Amino acid sequence: MNSTAKSFTLAGSIATALTLAAAMPAQAADEEKCFGVALAGQNDCAAGPGTTCAGTASVDYQGNAWKLVPAGTCTEIETPFGNGSLEPIDRPA
Repeated sequence: MNSTAKSFTLAGSIATALTLAAAMPAQAADEEKCFGVALAGQNDCAAGPGTTCAGTASVDYQGNAWKLVPAGTCTEIETPFGNGSLEPIDRPA
């Protein structure tokens, strides 16, 4: 492989990495991940089996799917299954 081809490959890899990083939601210091509160298709990103990234939660209040919420409010959010959690919840997906 010549140096021009290597340069194009490197540039392509960097562009791909930047695109993927931009697609991920940024977590601000005043936000926290809250598990078990997202509605189906409205989770923020990968959390575990059954979630590959944003919008992949298959059911409402899926225990391993999270949503970014204002810091300090997660465990106060009420759902039909109890309150939100700062850790994944053992709940069927």
